[in-house]
Amino acid sequence: MKLQNYTTSYFAAVLFILLSIWAVIFYLEMLDEIYDSLDDGLENQKMLVIQRAKDQPEILDKPVFNDGSYTIKEVAPAYGLKFKDSYRDTLMYMQNEDDYEPVRLLESVFKMEGSFYKIKMVTSMVEEDDLIENLLFSLVILYLGLIVSILLLNNFILKKIWNPFYLLLNQLRDFRIDKDKTIATSPTKIDEFNLLNKRIEQMLGKSLESYNSQKQFIENAAHELQTPLAISINKLELLVENNDLSEEQMEMIASILNNLEGLTRMNKSLLLLSKIENSQYDDHETVDFNQLSLSLIEDFEDLASHRNMEISFKELGSLVIKINRQLARILISNLLKNAIVYGAKNETIKIEISEATFSISNLGREESLDPKKIFSRFQSIRTSKRSNGIGLAISKAITEKYGLNLSYEFTERHNFYITR
Repeated sequence: MKLQNYTTSYFAAVLFILLSIWAVIFYLEMLDEIYDSLDDGLENQKMLVIQRAKDQPEILDKPVFNDGSYTIKEVAPAYGLKFKDSYRDTLMYMQNEDDYEPVRLLESVFKMEGSFYKIKMVTSMVEEDDLIENLLFSLVILYLGLIVSILLLNNFILKKIWNPFYLLLNQLRDFRIDKDKTIATSPTKIDEFNLLNKRIEQMLGKSLESYNSQKQFIENAAHELQTPLAISINKLELLVENNDLSEEQMEMIASILNNLEGLTRMNKSLLLLSKIENSQYDDHETVDFNQLSLSLIEDFEDLASHRNMEISFKELGSLVIKINRQLARILISNLLKNAIVYGAKNETIKIEISEATFSISNLGREESLDPKKIFSRFQSIRTSKRSNGIGLAISKAITEKYGLNLSYEFTERHNFYITR
């Protein structure tokens, strides 16, 4: 939901609550005012009738409302002395409506020439259900009018005010740091937007500078670090060919060679991981994972045979993904090598491919690995001379780069899944 619509929804909810509260208060106040007006009118009519009775004594005997809006009848003095004026709502039959309609009734007692008379005065009043219906209809019209006004205000006036923000948002959405692209902010009179633009420009400037420095470091490390390692390995290999060395010295040189080779592999892996995370593999194509898997199975058959392991390949469908071919090869290679190196000897590695999933499983340790740590750097399953603990981290980085999901599950077998 867009920011404008989000704030409008809050306005609508708050406005609905406020209007509802206002409607109840307004309705009660209006009823109170109506009753005050009716009661004042009834009191005034009572006084006029009493004054008229002084000149026309015959109206003092009028027990029904057959020809007027009042009745008068004589009551006992004891009743008259105790009686207090009262106002109440009641129903009266109206001939023009042919139905009972609500009226306001005043009952009072007055004394004239030593006698007490009870007078009842009635006047028509507004029906509460009609009043509520009319009030509700007016409130609905008012509420809809206010909501429409708010929407128009948001879309035509506030939209112009928020335009620098949305311009910045659109540029951030399309921004890619690997393209070394800057963002052009729009000048505005709003201090908050100016501060936001300034901070974004500063952050992006520092990010671009850090990215370029890191990228430069990776390129330099690839050349500067690999070269002395290769030279050192070559010289040690030449030294091993010297027959004058003792057995102890040969073992020491072999240990150094193993460490240097491990360092070389780790350096290459770290450089690869950094390049993936820095989006330095932008080119991609449609890769058939079925054909790629068959090709890699042939490459790893010798390593699997060395451990007396078989690789079972089952095709349930064709898995085609748009990805960098080199990274796709590294992804499957890491998973296959991981299954061979850490799998149990004399067992079968199972690979299954469907239209949406690549899965590989192997028998190994009889307990589950930690799913939270298995894809972290340097989290190898066990100590291995051929492992630097970063292969699964590289595979995870590749899948995340292309919107895929790499997951692990233990079901007596160790299962790894790549899903769209």
